[in-house]
Amino acid sequence: MPSSGVSSIFSTHMGAQWKQKWRELAADQKGKLVGKLTREIQVAAKLGGPDPDLNARLYAAITAARKQSVTRDAIERAIAKGSGIGGEPVTYQTVIFEGFAPHRVPVMVECLTDNNNRTSSEIKVLFKAGSMGTPGSVGWMFEHCGLIEAQHKDKSLDIEVAALEAEADNVEPLELDEEEAAGHVGARFYCQTTSLDAVTKALKAAGWNVTTSELHYHPKDYPELSETQRGEVTQFLQSLDGHADVHRVYAAMK
Repeated sequence: MPSSGVSSIFSTHMGAQWKQKWRELAADQKGKLVGKLTREIQVAAKLGGPDPDLNARLYAAITAARKQSVTRDAIERAIAKGSGIGGEPVTYQTVIFEGFAPHRVPVMVECLTDNNNRTSSEIKVLFKAGSMGTPGSVGWMFEHCGLIEAQHKDKSLDIEVAALEAEADNVEPLELDEEEAAGHVGARFYCQTTSLDAVTKALKAAGWNVTTSELHYHPKDYPELSETQRGEVTQFLQSLDGHADVHRVYAAMK
């Protein structure tokens, strides 16, 4: 079930194509969410260094952590551990699992783990436990790309022009919550995986506040689902995402 050829640490934005507001509302999920956010900071610091001004992934990870009220001390400890200047070095490995959610919805599960055998066994159990959830090769149903989500204070900005100037391949509007939307425009930019850092830095230089900068699996197509089916798929995806080692879940569901 793990994808072949995926062995290096990749990267969140803690969501993908489906909203996870339940995370913010469920108190018992808070500890897991903080753990995942600090783990992303550790990995980002290990890969790109401890300076968020020079490390787009780390900058986005810190922004996401602050939004969820992760303390400054926790963030600083994660940066120190990830960059090797505090405690034992990070040894997380990225493993990708592929399969189908109920109703044949393709899903890819990205895990950060220090024990591949344990994680693989537990993710397989979750797939088997899910109603009609099955392992299978679905990587070809997704495009591996770079994803940047950002906001700008100038609501009159043309996001298509912004994408061209930053040399992104594509752009779409990003829905903001009521507080954010009051004075900002939001956009989701897509680019080649090798251009992620350059596009992120170009957007930051143009005044965009980057909240997500990550490697991403974008569905090429979306199955038609009824509301009942959508609920069943969402429940299955939440069971996957609740696992401590699961870093991101990508599903072909709008």
